[in-house]
Amino acid sequence: MECTILGAGVSGLSCAIELLKSKIDVKILSKGRSPNTVSDIAAAVWYPFLVEPVVKTDKWSVETYYELIKLMNDFPESGISMRKGREYLRDKREPPGWSEDIKHFRILEIGEIPDEYIFGWEFEVPVIEMQKYMPWLESRVFSLGGTIEEMSFDRIDDVEENMIINCTGLGAREICNDLELVPVRGQVLYLDQDPIIGHFDQQKETLAYTIPRSDVTVLGGTAQMDDYTEIPREEDSEEILRKCELMWPDLDREKIIGIGVGLRPSRNELRLEYEHVNDKHIIHNYGHGGAGVTLSWGCATEVMRLLRMHMPS
Repeated sequence: MECTILGAGVSGLSCAIELLKSKIDVKILSKGRSPNTVSDIAAAVWYPFLVEPVVKTDKWSVETYYELIKLMNDFPESGISMRKGREYLRDKREPPGWSEDIKHFRILEIGEIPDEYIFGWEFEVPVIEMQKYMPWLESRVFSLGGTIEEMSFDRIDDVEENMIINCTGLGAREICNDLELVPVRGQVLYLDQDPIIGHFDQQKETLAYTIPRSDVTVLGGTAQMDDYTEIPREEDSEEILRKCELMWPDLDREKIIGIGVGLRPSRNELRLEYEHVNDKHIIHNYGHGGAGVTLSWGCATEVMRLLRMHMPS
């Protein structure tokens, strides 16, 4: 059996590896490759963000959580590490459904919460350095016998092969004429300063985070719906810094060393399903919002399940 995967971001590469490990031949076709994908810009801390339906995405996220830990232990060069983070809230609420499934999660003491907030929790989760992880994923695809070919296509019908995994992210808006799919613009800053622990406000209206990596700390963020602007905006940078300083007063603006912008592929609900169109067998896997890395391995496992269920032998 041979499958063609459309897209060489984190979702496409993860699916490719999952299929190759099951002895399925894989060819990836993509308009671009690392370091020129949206995945390469991802802040990439494990956290289900801007993605529905929760009943499914929590399961796939937890599966990815444990796979990332396994990869961290088996492949140190992959750029994965475990870091503690604290999420702060302006009201009390029940912990997220995934909180019982990860290794470390606790409610914060009042003295651990910044003045602007009243509640929060601490967790320890994978942080993925995409400038290491994406090349590692590609090398893993090659080592397992897969191929990657750069190719432009406007519609799925342009692809000659008839067994297709569609991991085109935001590109699926045109390729599949899926107008539910819209960009959610994210802007980040890179800082040469380590907060030791990550700080998070994950509410869409007040989104802010400081994610410590081995090389830099990623400061974010924005979640600007239906905004295609990939040029950094000074007013967004200023707002990111203002929000991050509420959680991390010791932030030193003089240590900013870079800036990035990416467009998250957001949808009312992630699309992960089988479709038979004409002579093509297609599994769609896109619309991961701000959780592409967080969902990657769980969704790849689900793609494999759908493949076994629907594809001809």
